Amino acid sequence: MQSQQYQQQRRKFAAAFLVFIFILAAVGTTEAGKKEKPEKKVKKSDCGEWQWSVCVPTSGDCGLGTREGTRTGAECKQTMKTQRCKIPCNWKKQFGAECKYQFQAWGECDLNTALKTRTGSLKRALHNADCQKTVTISKPCGKLTKPKPQESKKKKKEGKKQEKMLD
Repeated sequence: MQSQQYQQQRRKFAAAFLVFIFILAAVGTTEAGKKEKPEKKVKKSDCGEWQWSVCVPTSGDCGLGTREGTRTGAECKQTMKTQRCKIPCNWKKQFGAECKYQFQAWGECDLNTALKTRTGSLKRALHNADCQKTVTISKPCGKLTKPKPQESKKKKKEGKKQEKMLD
């Protein structure tokens, strides 16, 4: 009886072993049938970096506009292109439409020149624009008049009541 069990176990083991060998052979042939893809060639571009012009508004001096980009290179497919851009209308255009400055509070009025000034430091430069690090702007001082002392509302009301009584 033990020998029969032993022989059955041996047959099961042999069958399992043959199935395992068959599976290994099948997997090996499917992988061998696949073609290896050639590695992608790394393109070494002779093209230079894009150089962008300043943003030119479509109408007026701010809002939507376009800029021209150029690059050089012997094998470049594209050497020029146009890009949409926008110039914010609240920027100080006298310092360049692509330069944004953070300004301090206005200074005291200079009585000799009748101007007050403030300084701004560069906050942001769009598209590698060439901007000054700091700028100074001036504007005329407002009228230098002393504020009139106002009567309190109670005094005004009392004065009006007295006028009505006299009438």
